[in-house]
Amino acid sequence: MKIDVNWLGEGLHFESENETNGKIRIDGSNSIGGLEGGLSPMQLLLAGAGGCSAIDVVNILEKQKQKLTGLKVEVDGDRQNVEGASHSEYKSIHMHYIFEGDLDPKKVERALKLSITKYCSVSKALEKGSKISYDYEIR
Repeated sequence: MKIDVNWLGEGLHFESENETNGKIRIDGSNSIGGLEGGLSPMQLLLAGAGGCSAIDVVNILEKQKQKLTGLKVEVDGDRQNVEGASHSEYKSIHMHYIFEGDLDPKKVERALKLSITKYCSVSKALEKGSKISYDYEIR
């Protein structure tokens, strides 16, 4: 896997591109010289966790023959300063899933549990330093 991160020539604004031309904008906050024209690197971690899990859940529910018509994942991270360091990390990450469709709650719960505890490599990487929790609703 290869990712290129290219500076866009102004502030702290970058564009990241993968091998298949998928792109995402990365930026810092105004307070550190950014233009706020993209996600911060720490926000990308949350987006990665939510996106990774969402992919798992959709795949699992499709295999379970569930009629999913919509899915939104709201990811909330609580950062803490690291003692003796100039950075902070997420002490907890909570994912709230909002499902739409004719879904069996037991199958939704199973899909979520499998994603968070077994399949989502981003969550698995983050769980070493962060408590990851989730809940859901079906509309």
